[in-house]
Amino acid sequence: MQTPNRPTGNLFERLTTFLPLLWLSLAFLAGILLARQVHISTLIWLCLAAAGLLLALLIRLLLVPRELRLFSLQPSVAFLASLALAVFFLGAARYQVTVPRVDAHHIAWYSDRDYEVLVTGTVADPPDERDTYTNLRVDVSAVNTGDQTLGVHGLILARLAPGGNWQYGDVVRLRGHLKTPPSNEEFSYQDYLARQGILSYMPDAEATRLPFTAGNPVLRLVYTFKDFAVQRIYQIFPDPEASLLAGILLGNDNGMPADLQQAYKNTGTAHIIAISGFNIAIIAGLFVALFSRLLGRRRGAVAAVAGIVLYTVLVGASASVVRAAIMGGLGIFARQVGRRQHGLVALSSTAAVMALVNPYVPWDVGFQLSFGATLGLILYAQSFQDGFEGLLARRLPAETARKIAAPVSEFFLFTLAAQLTTLPIMAYQFQRISLIAVLANPFVLPVQPAVMILAGLALLLGLVYLPLGQLVGWIAWPFAAYTDRAVEFFNRFPNGVIVLGDFSFLFVVLFYAILFLLTFPGPRLKRTLRPILTPTVILAALGIATYLVWAAAFDAPDGRLHLTFLDVGSADAVLIQTPQGRTILVDGGESPSLLTPAIGRRLSPFARSLDWLVVASTQEGEVAALPRLLERYPVSNVLWSGTVDASYSAETLNALLTAGGLPITQAFPGMKLDLGDGATLNVLATNPRGAVLLVEWKSFRTFLPVGVNFDSINGLDNGKAVGPVTALLLADSGYGPSNPLEWLANLHPQLAILSVAAGDPNGMPDTSVVAALKDVTLLRTDRNGWIEITTDGTQMWVDSQQK
Repeated sequence: MQTPNRPTGNLFERLTTFLPLLWLSLAFLAGILLARQVHISTLIWLCLAAAGLLLALLIRLLLVPRELRLFSLQPSVAFLASLALAVFFLGAARYQVTVPRVDAHHIAWYSDRDYEVLVTGTVADPPDERDTYTNLRVDVSAVNTGDQTLGVHGLILARLAPGGNWQYGDVVRLRGHLKTPPSNEEFSYQDYLARQGILSYMPDAEATRLPFTAGNPVLRLVYTFKDFAVQRIYQIFPDPEASLLAGILLGNDNGMPADLQQAYKNTGTAHIIAISGFNIAIIAGLFVALFSRLLGRRRGAVAAVAGIVLYTVLVGASASVVRAAIMGGLGIFARQVGRRQHGLVALSSTAAVMALVNPYVPWDVGFQLSFGATLGLILYAQSFQDGFEGLLARRLPAETARKIAAPVSEFFLFTLAAQLTTLPIMAYQFQRISLIAVLANPFVLPVQPAVMILAGLALLLGLVYLPLGQLVGWIAWPFAAYTDRAVEFFNRFPNGVIVLGDFSFLFVVLFYAILFLLTFPGPRLKRTLRPILTPTVILAALGIATYLVWAAAFDAPDGRLHLTFLDVGSADAVLIQTPQGRTILVDGGESPSLLTPAIGRRLSPFARSLDWLVVASTQEGEVAALPRLLERYPVSNVLWSGTVDASYSAETLNALLTAGGLPITQAFPGMKLDLGDGATLNVLATNPRGAVLLVEWKSFRTFLPVGVNFDSINGLDNGKAVGPVTALLLADSGYGPSNPLEWLANLHPQLAILSVAAGDPNGMPDTSVVAALKDVTLLRTDRNGWIEITTDGTQMWVDSQQK
């Protein structure tokens, strides 16, 4: 017979029965999330909380026998649920209390006025100094609108010219226009600042420092010390390694070049340079590994926590760093107790306390990454290590397996555990995920203990005596330089980053739902999954998933413009892929069996559609394949030129487009189709036969005279109105009258493309056209197959099938 106090069932059941603090903490957080969406007065939320508490007391009194009514006993599920309901409403009330009331006594009341205001306040944080401006976060005490000075409260963000040597605690007077922070579909600066309590900003501020100071004197001393330490780093180390170490040691990465910062983001190693929960969660694991070897398991954990505390003080102990340090310390605690339940309780309760102090913290990306990374370490770090060690133990002695598994776990598996639970957050918040991160982190992370310890030692010694710090700095520098070079190396890997664009929140929910369902399966689900999830099935699923992910990666936009001249015989079919990943097809030839496979190889299997179909000529040989194409590849928009009755296929195509309700835009001279990032598809001329097109991006120009006729040639002054082009598609498969010699001379292309079938029945191309291009690089689809031009607007790369 089971004893009442022994945990039974799966982990989820034990969490429900024995860890009420976990569920109460989650209920409090859920209440805050609800209050963000449902606006009810604080009094109503408190009344609902009181009702929930009353319900909990009634259940406690009615369901638990009097002789067993001790707080040491586990409450019933009904009691816990009712108590969680009360805490849920308390969380909502806590959020509602912090919603600012904007009236004449709040600085946001004076936003978006036509006149300048004079604002007096105290610099509430260290200045955010950039190359071209400085941001000051100012706690306002008074505002002068020109008529009178009023006492007000609230925070604003002021943008000033660079320089000024501003400090925390400076009392300043600002002149400028108060604005509501902007918001758009891609990023809401308004929401971002609102989470910090800032509802107004002054983008054109002029500041005057008043002759006294305010603020916390201890914080002022800490921030002054941090500024001095940053200066010492740049005196000890050369750049860009100095900028890297300023970010790692002191959380100041403003000096790092933009391209190097982007490289760290692309390779999934940005957690190294920005002090965040993700960073400290990983560093905590490295500290434990280092100190455990020197001091033993438990003393090493204590030393690791002490190291994180000292590190937090060193970098200024800002709210974000304290949050990150708490999360990192929790990761160490969870690993030491060896019980996921306790780690989950500590994590959730800490998150609840942080939300109690600042109810806006759940929307902070740093908090989300901190929470996610620590959750991954709690749930999966030890399991990954044990599983890998067990796998090795099947082939190797147990001691050897343990020695191999330890470093692999520290530098790879623990990172993988943290990335597993932060992946959907990064996808949703940044619309991109890094595939190369799994490969880059194991190469970069092993040297980070040396980077932090040696560089930190150099800084400490340099603060006392600069030459001594510089001496140790030369020992630390190779590790920092290796970090930068390794990141730049992995950043050059093609398709290492998947740019997702808008990422639905529903996918985030589904990801976590499936992940936690597999992490905490019920007994019935376990019995169902056990015969299905065999090693062969798991490996096959991983293989398929890997293939699909990499297939999506190779199809992701790379920020360049691609023009592919498809091999469809003696006709034109040009596939344009824009820097942002949109797809445009210009005509298609007469063979569906040639066109549709060529399109299919170049479109992502997850996005089998065309953004635009450009009908540049309505001749039979140019559009005969397009009606069949519509059946296989949906089209969103159509740009049409040429008469509909020019061919049977043109009439069929027009009827299909009309029946499908697709928007058809008639081309006209001077029309431009925006391809993104400044690239355009220009309509230079139209006629009953079709249109003459020009693709432009910066200095790159490709001329596509698909529907050219004699009137168009004359109208463009034999090409003088167009001028020299980068690449030229020869009209009508090299037909002489459509490509007159003066026309070719005025266009003066660097590269000529000839779309023609092998053994063309009409004898194309004309020899005169080929002879006129003897000094120009000429590529032909009958000899070279498909031809792809890739450009960034200034340079051009050409690839071909090479038959």
